[in-house]
Amino acid sequence: MGSLGPMEILLIFLVILLVFGAKRIPEIARGLGKGIREFKDATNEIKRELTVEDTAPRIHSPRPPVQQTAPRTEAQSAPSAPPSAPPQADVAAAEPPRQQEAS
Repeated sequence: MGSLGPMEILLIFLVILLVFGAKRIPEIARGLGKGIREFKDATNEIKRELTVEDTAPRIHSPRPPVQQTAPRTEAQSAPSAPPSAPPQADVAAAEPPRQQEAS
């Protein structure tokens, strides 16, 4: 796609003139200019922050020395909780059978 030629720019300006009127065009241009300026300021601020972060000396606190530990054995790594109780049998099977009363 090519760039805008003088005729296209003139046509766009005429459409804006018809839509907004001659009195509102300076107002719109001021608002557009202000918006563009704020956008450029924001992008420059972001660039400035990034360059400050890149050029700032990085000071790291010294890390404490790493202590070497012996590998854990199976007994050490197993949980210390007592083994769980065996599952309870069916309550009906554990109760003695009832005798029917004679009437």
